[in-house]
Amino acid sequence: MSRTTRIVAGAVAVASAGVAAALVAQPGAGSDQETGGRLPPATAEITKGTLRESVEADGELGYGPTRTASARRQGIVTWLPDSGATVGRGKPLYRIDDDPAVLMYGATPAYRRMSSGDEGRDVAQLEKNLAALGYDGFTVDDEYTGATAEAVEQWQDDAGLPETGAVELGQVVFASGAVRVDSLTAEEDAAVGPGQSLLTWTGTEKVVTVRLEVSDAALAKVGATVSVTLPDGKRTTGTVTEVATVIEPGTGQDAEPSTEIEAQMAVKTGFGAAAVDVTFTAAERKGVLTVPVAALVAAAGGGFAVEVIEGDATRHVPVKTGLFADGRVEITGDGLAEGTTVGMPR
Repeated sequence: MSRTTRIVAGAVAVASAGVAAALVAQPGAGSDQETGGRLPPATAEITKGTLRESVEADGELGYGPTRTASARRQGIVTWLPDSGATVGRGKPLYRIDDDPAVLMYGATPAYRRMSSGDEGRDVAQLEKNLAALGYDGFTVDDEYTGATAEAVEQWQDDAGLPETGAVELGQVVFASGAVRVDSLTAEEDAAVGPGQSLLTWTGTEKVVTVRLEVSDAALAKVGATVSVTLPDGKRTTGTVTEVATVIEPGTGQDAEPSTEIEAQMAVKTGFGAAAVDVTFTAAERKGVLTVPVAALVAAAGGGFAVEVIEGDATRHVPVKTGLFADGRVEITGDGLAEGTTVGMPR
């Protein structure tokens, strides 16, 4: 996916250019120095509010990463869902020899046959799903006991599987939640073997995927709120749900691989797949006094000042600068308040 990341609301390096311009345009000043009746060519007001530094990146709206469901046994494909269908817990994702591969929820893939005496995370996942589907009589933990086997037999009977009390590889497919069938890669009546792709699937919720430079990793924190600009120009909010490090192989001979940060954000929108713009908040200061960057002038003893206009006279007030963003800068200084008029270059 093509990507550009750009500062859209002033890093200090960008703001410094505005400061330099201001210093060229305005003379140096001492502490609270009176300048008499020589008024500046333009003015601005000190405002109070929230100042944000933000980073904008190109994003891709869709259903998130595509994953593949593959056959775990040899046989004939006897049923596949329709492309675009949603499959939830306890429902078949596909059938081979008319035996269903049932979807259950969990992060650990089904990788082995499970039976009495087994222990592990996959066993705990299985038992949590059996309990969620209404089966009981066992303790939900990481041990596959005789009670677990009895519940499995009941589940197998209801699902139309051989009632063995053991979960064979290929009877269960684990996913993080309900899935949306993206595309079919096999056909009904086709002979398949272990590892052969049957279909691809995604999550069911709309997400925006963004690639960021590693240096911007701090922006993409799980739970952070972002602003998403949709294809029609309207904005909506999104929440970062997943963050991962992605290593892309280099192109060309002896090319070095590149490392990026991939972030996913949950959004609510009626749009399908589309390119969108995502704005991350890099820094935020609430309830601060700000002026245009160009209002800063060099103070004689170092640092900055603003030229305060009082009637037909002006005076320079030393200021401490804070966040630079969106062409403005946070300032603090003696006697400065919201609504105070300051000088500006033309």
